Amino acid sequence: MKAIFSPEYWEERYRTEDTPWDLPEASPPLLYYLNSGINKRQRILIPGGGQGHELAWMLQNGFEKVQLIDWSPMAIDTVKHRHPEIPESAFLCQDFFQHRNQYDLILEQTFFCALPPEWRPRYAAHMAELLVPGGILAGVWFNFPLTEKGPPFGGSEAEYRSLLEPYFILESIQSTPHSHPSRAGKELFIIARRKPCLHDA
Repeated sequence: MKAIFSPEYWEERYRTEDTPWDLPEASPPLLYYLNSGINKRQRILIPGGGQGHELAWMLQNGFEKVQLIDWSPMAIDTVKHRHPEIPESAFLCQDFFQHRNQYDLILEQTFFCALPPEWRPRYAAHMAELLVPGGILAGVWFNFPLTEKGPPFGGSEAEYRSLLEPYFILESIQSTPHSHPSRAGKELFIIARRKPCLHDA
């Protein structure tokens, strides 16, 4: 399990194109959310951004302050090759858990499910640290039983509630009708607002 949480593991997955979680396009549920009147001038982070489909779409559609973080240089180089118009400042090649900054919105798309399950409490805590008070964590979490086989690893609404509620007010957690056909019935869309004070956790 420890090997999963290393740059070398993910470099090998991208080098061999062993990326079955990757959609050939931006996540439809995220696009639906981003088209719902989201402020395009806020600071936005896409952790584990991989092939960069969401980043490219957002920059092409007027979002001004979006950054992708991934610790696989190959993944980032792939995005740069496909989209040379994206500025260098949009890319962060580093460990998400070592990253320090403040954001208004963080988008979840196949990052959570790629982490070893024992890292999930740390994920929730660090997401809260990166968001400003009242900031939003929004996106897609898989809704199928957690197994030893992965990534991607599964999860459930009950687990996600227990992980997020110490730090966030859950504004919405429900199945999404906007999933890509390959993921229909397997995704929950969650919108969680960071509590005003983390001491409330």
